[in-house]
Amino acid sequence: MTSATLDVVVRSAEPVADDVLQVCFARPDDTPLPPFTPGAHIDLHLAPGLVRQYSLCGAMEDQCAYTIAVKREAQSRGGSRAVHERLRVGTALAISAPRNHFPIDLDAAHSLLVAGGIGITPLLCMARALQRRGRSFHLHYFARSAAQAAFLDLLGSPGFRDCTTLHLGQGHEETEASLREALSRPADEAELYLCGPRGFMDRVCAVAAERGWPKRRVHLEYFSADPAPASGAASAIQVTLARSGQVLSVPPGTTIVDALRGAGVSIDTSCEQGVCGTCVTRVLDGTPDHHDLFLTDEEKARGDCMAPCVSRARTPHLVLDL
Repeated sequence: MTSATLDVVVRSAEPVADDVLQVCFARPDDTPLPPFTPGAHIDLHLAPGLVRQYSLCGAMEDQCAYTIAVKREAQSRGGSRAVHERLRVGTALAISAPRNHFPIDLDAAHSLLVAGGIGITPLLCMARALQRRGRSFHLHYFARSAAQAAFLDLLGSPGFRDCTTLHLGQGHEETEASLREALSRPADEAELYLCGPRGFMDRVCAVAAERGWPKRRVHLEYFSADPAPASGAASAIQVTLARSGQVLSVPPGTTIVDALRGAGVSIDTSCEQGVCGTCVTRVLDGTPDHHDLFLTDEEKARGDCMAPCVSRARTPHLVLDL
């Protein structure tokens, strides 16, 4: 994992919806933290070997604090459970500086924000920035119920209520109708930003395409890639490390990153879900089988880099620049 970290303490930790905990971090001496832009995330080093990413949802003008909101997931891989059970006021931990793979154009003629569930976090930060600058935007927030929707007090306040539409407790058909209405026609030079669970995101993208939104004006962030490719890999592959000449066998069901670790080879990682791009590595020979959500379609087509945390190979052998 990456070595550059910041030492912080938990300044506040409070529920903002059912199973959603908002946590605010600051330096122990309250000095300013590195600046961030809307859509950015930080890595939380929650325990040895347990690093998870969470989007910043606070106001970027607050130079001394980072705020996140984390939903406790029933199928947690350890991250959300650790946040809810271990982080208390005064808890010290290490975090990364902010990184942004989901930037927003704050000068766009209009920004349409579509959030599903806890996907509200990066979009709330965007809405804060747009509202502060007096820019045109509208936020559509889909949640299973009012109790499970975070930040309703803020979104119902002056400056936000007229720019927010809540879609609470809707069934499949109601959600479909709401999406079709929200995306009915792309305004000139409007930009669409969306974040949420994968199934919801896939449906929003499909409706946007049907409604004529140009792909270049649709911006999104998934929480994780499909875990099936790595676990369902049917055959072993060989990976050669170009700098040392070492050859590794990666058996079915094992990721390239895990094989590297098993051989004592260090590689920077963070999310290990194909989202953050931390582990992206140059490919010198062979054809990657991409399953990440970080690389663009053009980068995947070139085949000269890959995310070894989730991707494998279409050829029996890969040569990596490691």
